[in-house]
Amino acid sequence: MKKIFFCIATMLSLVCSAQPAIEKGKTEVPDLSIITLETPDKTGGQPVWKVFANRQSVREFASDRLKPKDLSMLLWAANGVNRTDGRRTAPSAMNAQDVDIYVVTPEGAYIYDAKAHVLNPVAAGNFRDATGGGQGNINQAPVFLVLVSDLSRLTRGNNAPDEQTRLFGAMDAGIIAQNINLACASLGLATVTRTTMDKEALKKALNLKETQLLLLNNPVGYPKE
Repeated sequence: MKKIFFCIATMLSLVCSAQPAIEKGKTEVPDLSIITLETPDKTGGQPVWKVFANRQSVREFASDRLKPKDLSMLLWAANGVNRTDGRRTAPSAMNAQDVDIYVVTPEGAYIYDAKAHVLNPVAAGNFRDATGGGQGNINQAPVFLVLVSDLSRLTRGNNAPDEQTRLFGAMDAGIIAQNINLACASLGLATVTRTTMDKEALKKALNLKETQLLLLNNPVGYPKE
C-alpha cells in the first residue's frame, strides 16, 4: 500500500511541476532575452529624393534573416529617439508618443524600447501566421513590425478614448509606417503596409490592454530574387 501511495504522490508531483511550465509559456517569456540593437548610423543612406523614387510595396520576401545593423537602422528610423529631450523621428499628436512597435520574429514577439534602443521580449512563439492574417505567403517574411497605439497616452488617462482619440492614434501609426517604408527603400529592404491581421490572436499573444489599438503591420525582408 505504501508503494502505491508513493507512486501516486510521485505522479502528482510530476504533473504539478510540469503545469507551471505550460502556463509560463502563455504568460511569461521563456527562452527569450533582451536584444541590444547596434548604434544606428545617422550619416549614411541614400538621398531623400532617390528614396522617394525607390519606395514601393512588395509582398514577397527572401528567407534570409535581417542583418542586425539593418534591423537597428529600421527601428530607429521608424520611431527612434533623435534628440536629447527624448523626442522621436516620427511626430505624434501632443507628443504623446502613443505608438509602440512590436517586432514579431520566428522565435517570438518583442517591443521596441526607443530610449534604450533595445528589444524587450514579450512572448515566445511564432506569431507570424496571426500577423499575416492568412493573406498569401506574407507570413514568410522574416520580421513583422506591428504598430499599436496606446490610446490612454493620448487621453492622459483622464478620459475614455473617443473617435478623435482613435483618429490621432491612426494618424501617428500612419506616420511611423511611412518612416518604415522610406527606411526600407533606403536600406534595400522589401515591405508593405497592411491592416490585415488576426487581431484577436495578436491581442492575446502580445497581452495588450483594452486601450491598446492594433492598427498596422509591415512585413519586412530582403527582396526575393
